[in-house]
Amino acid sequence: MRSIRPQAWILVVFSAILQTFCFPVAGQISFSRAGICWFALVPFFIALLIPDKSGKSLRPLQGAALGYLCGVLWYVGNCSWIYQTMYLYGGMEKPVAFLILILFALYLGLYHALFALLLTFFRGRFRSMRNVLLLAPVLWVAVELARARVTGFPWDLLGNALIDHAWMTKLAPLGGVMLMSFVVAMANACFTGIALKPGSTWYGKCGSIVTIAYFLQLTGTPGRTMPSAGNQTAVMVQENLSVGATSKSEKPLTREYELQQFSELSLHPQLSSVLSGQRQQATVVVWPEAPAHLQTNDPAFRAAMSDLARRANAPVIAGSLGVDFDNKPARGYYLYDSAALFDKSGSYQGRYDKIHLVPWGEYIPYKQFFSFAQKLTEGAGDMDPGTTRSVFTTNGHTYGVFVCYESIFGDEVRQFVKSGAEVLVNISDDGWYGDTGAPWQHLNMARMRAIENRRWVLRSTNTGMTTAIDPYGRYTETPRHVRVAYALPFAFESGLTFYTRHGDWFAYLCAVVALAAVGFSLKPRMN
Repeated sequence: MRSIRPQAWILVVFSAILQTFCFPVAGQISFSRAGICWFALVPFFIALLIPDKSGKSLRPLQGAALGYLCGVLWYVGNCSWIYQTMYLYGGMEKPVAFLILILFALYLGLYHALFALLLTFFRGRFRSMRNVLLLAPVLWVAVELARARVTGFPWDLLGNALIDHAWMTKLAPLGGVMLMSFVVAMANACFTGIALKPGSTWYGKCGSIVTIAYFLQLTGTPGRTMPSAGNQTAVMVQENLSVGATSKSEKPLTREYELQQFSELSLHPQLSSVLSGQRQQATVVVWPEAPAHLQTNDPAFRAAMSDLARRANAPVIAGSLGVDFDNKPARGYYLYDSAALFDKSGSYQGRYDKIHLVPWGEYIPYKQFFSFAQKLTEGAGDMDPGTTRSVFTTNGHTYGVFVCYESIFGDEVRQFVKSGAEVLVNISDDGWYGDTGAPWQHLNMARMRAIENRRWVLRSTNTGMTTAIDPYGRYTETPRHVRVAYALPFAFESGLTFYTRHGDWFAYLCAVVALAAVGFSLKPRMN
């Protein structure tokens, strides 16, 4: 490691900072700042491709070390909200919360290390720098796919940085967010080629790269404007309840009071400006991911939801806890994070149980080793994963409901649409994130799911942002941290995008090309 140039270490730190600022840090990201993504990887690529102190190409393990540092720093910056979630809302001591953030970053940083190991491996095998740079975006997407499939944490994939870029998002219905990642990584590889080309000064090269990058950014007009008007109306409740440790300092609301108050909010929503102040008949009523004491099997909950559905003359989709009593688990029952459906006549139609649970929030992985983290699941319980990705059909229309964290999995959300969903519903409790960048990061990933599948997404959250997202990712901005119900327009859509039909085909193609390139590079040595 001593033979690595000091400049290389500085470059990877700089790249980690740039990658962090490609995404929301505190509040929604500006369109111009998101343009950083076009050159955020350039310092990282340069650090991996410049020779060491002896003039030789970096060895793969040296590249992995540089990549690991970059990845760890990026995850600490991008996911710093984990510290606040565990300290303020999980009730953990500050050192323990910080330790979990560091352990999380140390684990996920391995993916940057894997990318760097592969890139430096090919640098040592290929004579042509051009061939290495051509492989860079392929490797980047292959590693993103591994992160989504192996770790199950595809949070803020590179393509998500361009959620507001109107022409870049046209790629999402074809190949998903990872196709967008490929284009951004390719641009970074091209800029790296410019930077490494002999001649001209570093100042001149940097100026040229930034100028071209922002030309690319400004050619895509912002796509965050008011959504297109729909012919249906969704009433979505934003409960604004305290969560976790912060809720202990407040006087808790009784279950009966909550059900009554939120039902009245549902019947008297705040009208969206899109509806021009005219009262609209609700097509559907949506409540967010539920507090722990609202259970699907509870007679009081069912009675309240049935009454609300009849009074609203509309189906109700409500977050709740699903409980199935069974002798198999030691505690005598299965516990699910669920969404329940009541049709407009008030009849209970069934529920969807969340399949992809949040590690450390809804269950503790390897509980025997992390018993100290049990506090995190006290509010909601130690959940069990659902087993069926079901859709709701009522009143002649089909809804696909996914819960909270499931919105980051594009290949899973598309399956609701493939199964017939005409509109997607995302219920979430983003109160755990506080006022960090996470609520907006989470919102932007839900917007990407709308674009990939060309479906409206009705997003009802506990503390905001509660909104309706149109098939192009545009949404109505609404206030956070207020208790309110919004009446927002949407529409039922039909037709399937190429991505909806075939999923992450492009990412798998990149993985196959990457593996083939490794095999091809090893073949001479094997002979």
